[in-house]
Amino acid sequence: MKVQGNSGKLRVTMKDVAAAAGVSQSTVSFVLNGMEDMRISHETRKKVLAAAEAVGYRPRGAGRPPKSVGPGVIGLMIDEIATSPFAAISIEGVQEESWKNNMMLEIVMTGGDTVYEAEILRKWAHDGAVGVIYGSILTRKASPPASLARHRAVLLNCYDESGRYSSVVPAERRGGEVATAALIAEGYQRIAFISGEPWMEASDQRMEGYERALRAARIPVDPSLIVAGNFLPSGGRRATLDLMQREDRPDAIFCANDLTAVGCYEALKELGEMPGRTVAVMGYDDQEIAQHLAPALSTVLLPHREMGQWCVEKLLSPTAFDVLSERLMCPLVLRDSHRLRAD
Repeated sequence: MKVQGNSGKLRVTMKDVAAAAGVSQSTVSFVLNGMEDMRISHETRKKVLAAAEAVGYRPRGAGRPPKSVGPGVIGLMIDEIATSPFAAISIEGVQEESWKNNMMLEIVMTGGDTVYEAEILRKWAHDGAVGVIYGSILTRKASPPASLARHRAVLLNCYDESGRYSSVVPAERRGGEVATAALIAEGYQRIAFISGEPWMEASDQRMEGYERALRAARIPVDPSLIVAGNFLPSGGRRATLDLMQREDRPDAIFCANDLTAVGCYEALKELGEMPGRTVAVMGYDDQEIAQHLAPALSTVLLPHREMGQWCVEKLLSPTAFDVLSERLMCPLVLRDSHRLRAD
């Protein structure tokens, strides 16, 4: 899937190459980065290289002359990595942008251990790190350690209430709004929303966007169409069964994330319904599974790669110490599930 870069042009990603070659994104990364020690067949390497040429993939920084000064170091401190696929996407964005600017990346997972965070920050100060990115796997209000102030620093996917540091988060309300507006544009009036866990800011903000779009279209917000989920297939299935067994059932369901939509699909099929045929479905996140559901899931892209890139750009900019709170757009990815088809 091509995404829009900061220049407004469509950028071909490794994900596009993987889809064209019929291999995993990891295989594409190993081949394009010249990792010969991986056990990848000559035929697969040829197929990946041919696909990269066919779709017009260019590595970040291609065509730029190497810089004469040795690489500096940017530190990335994040609370969790293994619990979410989005951590890897953010890290990849940070690393690509760092290397393009002749910077090496050091990554530390802290698990929220404040003592460990302080020790790492002390090390990076001693090593003369160019800057530090303090990140969270969940979009939330954070309390960075006091020693972060010794560094040129930005916050990734989190923000501090005091506004001391520049930060970047997804524009979740706007994402929920554009997703709901896309369903309204198809003519649906009874649009349900299956939320995530209520303590997560992302769930609340996506619901706020949903309500905002309904009001903008002068469609009353019906509380009975808002059902609690848990950001997992189990919650999506349970909530969908509840919604569809009501007398005045919805004609479209907006799921707070793609895993919720997986459960929604399961419940609809159990009931003899057809996602994208008898009931429209919209997801959120654009996880890998979204394009492999039947029908392919219309959803909203979380800009984690772009957020990582933004952090490096801000750290290295002349205005690094000017505090800026940025919300990056979450673009629609329209596939098949949001529009009812007769076939």
